[in-house]
Amino acid sequence: MPDDPDLDDRPLSALPSPAARAAAFAAILLGGLAGGLIGYSLVRVQCDGQCGVGRGLGAFIGAVTAAIGMSIVAILVLRAVGEWKTIEDRRSSTRR
Repeated sequence: MPDDPDLDDRPLSALPSPAARAAAFAAILLGGLAGGLIGYSLVRVQCDGQCGVGRGLGAFIGAVTAAIGMSIVAILVLRAVGEWKTIEDRRSSTRR
């Protein structure tokens, strides 16, 4: 890796790359979709007759719960990747 003075002068940032943020956002959406389908299916299996409101609530509660859980996982992963990159940058700078 050649020495680049611009890399040494850049400010430190904990902000993940745009690709990592987009992947985390997509994972949260997919988790919410899966939770909504699970919530809808649970109410559909248990309810007889007219259950439109129950199915809707099951889908909504399932989607929100799963999206919140997935957002926690995504934040933890993004932080871990950021720390990993920081450690790798420190190791590579001490090798010079």
